[in-house]
Amino acid sequence: MIDDFAKEYLHDDLREIREAMLRKLDGLSEYDIRRPLTATGTNLLGLIKHLTLSEARYFGEVFGRPFPEPFPRWDDLEQRGTDMWATSDETREGITGRYQRVCAHSDATITALAIDAPGHVPWWPRPDVLLFNVMVHILTETNRHAGHADILREHLDGAIATYTRPNQDAAYWADRRAKIEQAALSTRR
Repeated sequence: MIDDFAKEYLHDDLREIREAMLRKLDGLSEYDIRRPLTATGTNLLGLIKHLTLSEARYFGEVFGRPFPEPFPRWDDLEQRGTDMWATSDETREGITGRYQRVCAHSDATITALAIDAPGHVPWWPRPDVLLFNVMVHILTETNRHAGHADILREHLDGAIATYTRPNQDAAYWADRRAKIEQAALSTRR
């Protein structure tokens, strides 16, 4: 009973955060979704591309259910990091469409397997895992990158997370930022 509850709870959270990740691209130009906004080049479309590869590997190969489209091997050092940005030949629709196909494949794996189904992650120090471990890992990974996406999107156009309250308009946030800045300034010596 608790296994079914835990599996569905984690799966529902994963579905919700995936949708939030895709919404972060809404209304932005091709340049803005690709634009490197940190010293390491973090960008919105690259986060989606990275999550696509992660889900394909973890809910595919790990459980002997490979995603049918090609991906670089996990041990191909030449390909490391190429999943974090989009080339000029890759389209928004191509990357987001592939993410949605991978998510559907992941959903099928989650649905088909019991939460204690065994898997093998050769790149982990303790490679023998259960579906539960992978679900928690991917939910954590997706949430981490959703936080990055929140900050990137706010930096681009001021858009903030969808869970804000109705009274939290631009004036509210400007006032709040000014209070935080004042608190920071008061610590200067």
